[in-house]
Amino acid sequence: MDTRDEANKVDGVDGVNGSTRAHAADGKRPRIAAPAGACNAHMHIYDRRFLAAGDGAGFVEGATVDDYRAVQTRLGTQRTVIVTPRTYVTDNRVTLDAIRQLGAGHARGVAVLRPDVTDTELAALHAGGIRGIRFTLYTPEHAVVSFAMVEPLARRVAELGWHVQLHWTAAQIVEHRAMLARLPSSIVFDHLARLPLPAASTDPAFNVVRELADNGRVWVKLSGPYLDSAVGLEGGYADVTPTARAWIAALPERVVWGSDWPHTTETRKPDDADLFDLLADWTDDDVVRRRILVDNAAQLYGFEA
Repeated sequence: MDTRDEANKVDGVDGVNGSTRAHAADGKRPRIAAPAGACNAHMHIYDRRFLAAGDGAGFVEGATVDDYRAVQTRLGTQRTVIVTPRTYVTDNRVTLDAIRQLGAGHARGVAVLRPDVTDTELAALHAGGIRGIRFTLYTPEHAVVSFAMVEPLARRVAELGWHVQLHWTAAQIVEHRAMLARLPSSIVFDHLARLPLPAASTDPAFNVVRELADNGRVWVKLSGPYLDSAVGLEGGYADVTPTARAWIAALPERVVWGSDWPHTTETRKPDDADLFDLLADWTDDDVVRRRILVDNAAQLYGFEA
């Protein structure tokens, strides 16, 4: 988390009571059109049906599959990757249910697991559309997983063709570069690899990711521009543009776009249409945008070409 409004945020969740409302879905449409097969490769679903009794810390209202469908209609995206939120710890039923509702041909999921997961459970998750596991460790003291779990789990899911998705700080990427180089699975770095500003592509983590990408198994998500932006919503996250452009230039066939809906870290919610339109600032090439939204996502998540 960056320092903006830090006093108003609790462990990546808005406000005082740990809940918020997703941004209204009946707003404007993006200026740029989504190509056929466009994928929103990073978002979350929250559904009270899957909360454990007495649980619910960080739960987000207005972020069910039905709520997301309205956002999807506005954006014009047709494919979706649902990432299990921290609220559910390692219970991935909410993600599996969302995949089922959105349709197995149009949705994939990223789960959160620990090493005690059985092979039978992994097989069931794969059949349900899961294609990766996430390690959110940028604040390790609040994490439901650990760095020690990454390598053993990566070796198990690599056999299924899954990837490991890492929400780490740039410093953590540099610190664990040796372990990252050993991983047999594909690696997806969340949220522009959280390169700090203004250093961005001159930060050591950029070169670590570039070096790892030589094996053809490294991806970066163009998502969460607000997480490290200093200019924020009012400035249209313009200070993140050089970072996004650097990743597109460095890894044109290994970047995907995600909205990060429903934007749980943000006290003031961005409009998803504006976030989608950032792609026009990050590249003015329609062919490149199609690659990011359609082709790259299809390859990473196993959608039909």
